[in-house]
Amino acid sequence: MIKRGLTVRIAALYALICVPVVASAACRDDTVWIRGDFGEARFTVEVADDDGERALGLMHRPSLPASAGMLFVYPRPQRLSFWMRDTLIELDMLFVDEHGVVQNIHHRAVPLDETSIFGGNNLTHVLEINGGFAEMLGLSVGDELRHPSFENSEPAWPC
Repeated sequence: MIKRGLTVRIAALYALICVPVVASAACRDDTVWIRGDFGEARFTVEVADDDGERALGLMHRPSLPASAGMLFVYPRPQRLSFWMRDTLIELDMLFVDEHGVVQNIHHRAVPLDETSIFGGNNLTHVLEINGGFAEMLGLSVGDELRHPSFENSEPAWPC
């Protein structure tokens, strides 16, 4: 089981990092790009941009594909905290400002835990991905996200 799990993680890492990089690739609502010292990665995302979608998030799901995630979008910069109520899978949470810059990363949030996870102040986005992927990819504070939802606020990495 350990060997298979490692093989799956290596394959997922390869798929995320070794994507063709096209400088002029159009931004899409269902795709988030991340760039940093590690290189670039791409995630296919569901966007949660209203109160109902944000409240439900990734609750009740037994799994999440390796290159997938959920992008929570808020209308204005604010203090953000999350929890794992009714969330069945371990998650990494990237807390992001209005310019698309990662301000905080919470690694391996515990499934079903109702403890508040403080992300920070002046945030507009949270990207949730499979637990352990942020560390595996080498994601860090200061990395930049690319997505159409940043276009109205002078994005660090424009579309």
